[in-house]
Amino acid sequence: MRYLVTGGAGFIGSHIVDQLVQRGQEVVVLDDLSAGKEANLAGVRDKIDFHIGSITDLAAVQSACKGVQYVIHLAARTSVPRSVLNPLETNHVNIDGMLNVLVAARDAQVRRFVFAASSAAYGETPTLPKVESMPAQPISPYGLTKYVGELYAQVFGRVYGLENACLRYFNVFGPRQDPSSQYSGVLSRFMLAVIEGQAPVVFGDGEQSRDFTYVENIVDETLRACEAPGASGLVFNGGTGARITLNHVLKLLEQITGKTIKPKYDAPRNGDIRDSQADVSLAGRILGYEPRVLFEEGLKRTWDWYKQAYAKM
Repeated sequence: MRYLVTGGAGFIGSHIVDQLVQRGQEVVVLDDLSAGKEANLAGVRDKIDFHIGSITDLAAVQSACKGVQYVIHLAARTSVPRSVLNPLETNHVNIDGMLNVLVAARDAQVRRFVFAASSAAYGETPTLPKVESMPAQPISPYGLTKYVGELYAQVFGRVYGLENACLRYFNVFGPRQDPSSQYSGVLSRFMLAVIEGQAPVVFGDGEQSRDFTYVENIVDETLRACEAPGASGLVFNGGTGARITLNHVLKLLEQITGKTIKPKYDAPRNGDIRDSQADVSLAGRILGYEPRVLFEEGLKRTWDWYKQAYAKM
């Protein structure tokens, strides 16, 4: 089979590409390298068809889509704070770009389109865990664009017969997540701060909780969604079913690293939700998904990678 992975040079995308190559599949990557890095694909670069281009360029997407059976669409502006500061940019990439990828997938007559949606679609609803049947109530431009992406995928299913599945990723973490930006995932920034001997910055009181999900779990669920019977037209949570506070994360990091960690607490950020936890029972029933790597093990693996990648910088 031939797969197109948009955003395939990014954190999650490169792990998906690695697994597809390991399974002997043909892989096309489309990435404009605005967030992704060619270095993330170093181990498979000679085994994939790599296109440098943006999903906002329809011709580039159509070129990458030729001869493809499955499209895994991850390319996006992924930051909540960045979307609050620049909603036009987020809308252009996440909605206009999404439509380009859908049109190209439809025209290429792919078997299924799998979309990396987001738990941000749920917004600040107090009910936990989050179940896919709950109404979407996004509280940031980012969350809104990701929810609109789900609707677009489902409309293309109804109107054009394009099989589709949407995965609402919760807080994914693991090796290769770039900690250098203020918009990076919180665990990557915590680890870089510890390596550099700085105080990790916590926005809020640290008692906010997340369903932190190790990237290997998300890769498994995403690839299951490509082929699972009965998955088309559905939205699935991509998480572990558990949640942990940022303060507890820091305590675990102290145990793993053997270092004393004294965080700096700052004002909460606009658009950030308080608590997040996935109900993954639907993914279990339809996709056969079950989280393989739980949080503490994932945190240890991730720390080992960051220590090696950043300690001598």
